[in-house]
Amino acid sequence: MLIIANAVVYVLILIALQSRQPFVRDIIEWLPLDPRALARGHVWQLLTFQFLHAGTFHLLINCAMLYMFGRPLEMAMSRSAFLKLYFGSGVFGGLVQVAGAWLLPNQFGVGPVVGASAGVFGLIAAFAWINRDTSITMLLGFIIPVSMKAKYLLAVEVVLAVLGLLSGDSGVAHGAHLGGMAFGVAYANYIVLGNLLRFFPKRTRRTIRPPELIRTRASRGKRDFSNSGFDDKDLPPEEFISREVDPILDKISQHGIQSLTERERRILEMARSKMNRR
Repeated sequence: MLIIANAVVYVLILIALQSRQPFVRDIIEWLPLDPRALARGHVWQLLTFQFLHAGTFHLLINCAMLYMFGRPLEMAMSRSAFLKLYFGSGVFGGLVQVAGAWLLPNQFGVGPVVGASAGVFGLIAAFAWINRDTSITMLLGFIIPVSMKAKYLLAVEVVLAVLGLLSGDSGVAHGAHLGGMAFGVAYANYIVLGNLLRFFPKRTRRTIRPPELIRTRASRGKRDFSNSGFDDKDLPPEEFISREVDPILDKISQHGIQSLTERERRILEMARSKMNRR
């Protein structure tokens, strides 16, 4: 839906730009994220700028990344959690860019900002943080396939954004990219993985930190979860976790959170409910 929304808005903006009505162009000018306008109270721009793009290539690259990294995340999360991650990354990235424009205008630039990049970089960062040791293949220049672990992709993106800032205003909102990635990592660490930690009894929970959850679970032996059902609603939380949730966590450690089926996600939701009732 986000890809469709971005494409539809892009087409509508192109059509609106052909209008000779001054008020139409005035409305369009209110949509990008402008540091000076935000200071005057145009807070809606923190949302609207995420649906605008500077050109067709800008739109296509963002939609491609949105599909590549957003689809597995949305399958692993609830839709509301996914949207919070996406728009939260966009808003926070926008705020970082605006703050940078106020404090260091030569590095961040002071012009209006458009694009879904902050939200997309948030998705990339969240995916990489959850699936750090998962190998992914990217098409360099849309031609050359390059394989690397997700954590290295995140590191490369951070370095490129920092170098972009140090080189001065280049017309690219590197501050928004960094802000989006920071929000994505924080969301993945404290919301996504944090929710998984709540499944564990207290005596186990204090030995596991969110960034090491996947690695810690990988140290356990393999389990057969093909026959695991979740009709044992009266089981104590600890036993339910041992019988139903542990095999799923082992699967996440081996194949990443995007490998979960709808049935396994329902088991995790049930486990969360059981722990909340304790």
